[in-house]
Amino acid sequence: RVSCVDLAGAAGSRVDPGSVRSFDEYTAPLVDLLSALPDGEKVILVGHSAGGLSVTHAMHLFSDRIKQAIFIAATMLPFGYQTEQDIKDGVPDLSEFGDVYDLAFGLGMDHPPTSAALRPEFQRMILSQQSPQEDSALASILLRPWPAALSAARFGRGGGDSSAIDQVRRVYITTAKDCMVKPEQQEAMIHRWPPSKVVAMDTDHSPFFSAPERLFQLIVKLP
Repeated sequence: RVSCVDLAGAAGSRVDPGSVRSFDEYTAPLVDLLSALPDGEKVILVGHSAGGLSVTHAMHLFSDRIKQAIFIAATMLPFGYQTEQDIKDGVPDLSEFGDVYDLAFGLGMDHPPTSAALRPEFQRMILSQQSPQEDSALASILLRPWPAALSAARFGRGGGDSSAIDQVRRVYITTAKDCMVKPEQQEAMIHRWPPSKVVAMDTDHSPFFSAPERLFQLIVKLP
């Protein structure tokens, strides 16, 4: 059984992404799902891109309910954005492409942005340059802004004890042609917090479009 969780302001969520004020609010749908699991039932969590932050947050709260965590070209930081190194490794650096973001200021121009989105003309070259054109076009239509609250993702004890989350088996799937979470960032996060297994894919940031069968095979073959 597979469940696709719409986080607050994302995908099919009816929440305005600009109204999400905290990372806890953003991840509440995932927390609610895990809280409702029957006793003794465990799940495999799969997170892509910034979804890795939500997966790790869930590991802090429900390590006994997570059988395995799979990070696909995802942000994998044990305590979120606590240090400058965390930001360097986990936040996409898209400066080479120029001014790629559309920012929304829901609280007024004298306040920080409340949400951000990739400008349409950059979406394919950054997210899915190897993917079929029709998949990339559909993804652009469905792509929503993300809450600025994601940049404040911090959890656990901030560099303290990671013994609870280290009990959860982690697998990282790298994407060698990634322009969003660059290969060197992925390698840095893997080096700093080594997972149980690393699997390589020679794809863009969206392997579910560019190599869906290969990605599916990799996931179902994991123990």
